[in-house]
Amino acid sequence: MTGTKIESIRSALIVGGGIGGMAAAINLARSGVAVDLIDLDPDWRVYGAGITITGPTLRAYRHLGLIDRIKAEGAVTNASRVRLFDGTVLRVLEEPAIEEGLPATGGIMRPVLHRIMQDEVRAQNISVRLGLTVTALETSGDAVDAKFSNDTTGRYDLVIGADSVNSAVRDLAFPHMGMPEPTGQGCWRISIRKPPEQDMGEFYFGAESPCGITICGADAVYLFLLTRHVEGERFMDDAELFEGMKSHLAPFGGNAGWIRDNMSRENWINYRPLAAVCQPKPWYNGRIVLLGDAVHATTPHLASGAGMAVESGIVLAEELARANDVASALLAYQERRFDRCKDVIDSSVAIGNLQLEHGRPDQIAGLIEGALMRLNAPY
Repeated sequence: MTGTKIESIRSALIVGGGIGGMAAAINLARSGVAVDLIDLDPDWRVYGAGITITGPTLRAYRHLGLIDRIKAEGAVTNASRVRLFDGTVLRVLEEPAIEEGLPATGGIMRPVLHRIMQDEVRAQNISVRLGLTVTALETSGDAVDAKFSNDTTGRYDLVIGADSVNSAVRDLAFPHMGMPEPTGQGCWRISIRKPPEQDMGEFYFGAESPCGITICGADAVYLFLLTRHVEGERFMDDAELFEGMKSHLAPFGGNAGWIRDNMSRENWINYRPLAAVCQPKPWYNGRIVLLGDAVHATTPHLASGAGMAVESGIVLAEELARANDVASALLAYQERRFDRCKDVIDSSVAIGNLQLEHGRPDQIAGLIEGALMRLNAPY
């Protein structure tokens, strides 16, 4: 696939080789921009369980031309099941596709998704340098001079900060921004083989901690569970993570109960406190711009963090191709993205607050359904 040629810039530095950074790199390279992509991890790894891919996220990946590989190496479906925590089935939700020929929803293991995107980065002959970040950025006329952590330098027409919640680019160039705010919840995740009776994604309500399961491949699922987070809680080792997750899953029946009874210390288990923020405008400073978690970090309640990052990478390239000058393009990118990203973040935090307050399942479902309906609109 090729994009509309971008005339306003010839070179770009992308700091951060995650989902948002790779999406931007792929789109810019297809539009004729010489892209340098750098990532702090010398092995360009990604850790994590699976990720749920909603219809809007699948739409964004179809734009990237990667939907067939996601379908082949992940899992897609058009329905999900709602249960009480004890396993009682409440209803099956039929999920219509938002566009013809597009699956309604799905899941994939995060390392698999990264490998698919990394393969496309390489296919576009994008320069990738690893074990590297930026330590200084200085705008000089129509260019940005970058100093790297290995003491080398480079000059670019545009610098894109896609380096996650602890963004070095944000710290260097956006003093009016801060770190994401804790939401009061934490998320437990486990990757495990698929329960024998699991045939679609599931959500469990009515317990102290809401829980869900996403199918991510032929024999792979991930389970997530949301609990109240106590600030200052110490780091947990592998044994504590195992025992903690098993304990939180004690009330559950159905496939969640199967996972509790069959999980082992060999399964990948993770816990992290949740935080979110839609950073205040402007999202750009001269020829430096932010996208992804660096500027619109959200929680997993709408399964839309990855989708928002991919959309931002697509929109940034589109506006650079459409505008005659960089400043107009960056303003247009910001204005197209701000309200949509803020809605995702505000809705996700509201859902989490309602869960902490033990709101009724129908209230929570209403917030989720309303937000997802809005996300179905074009970006």
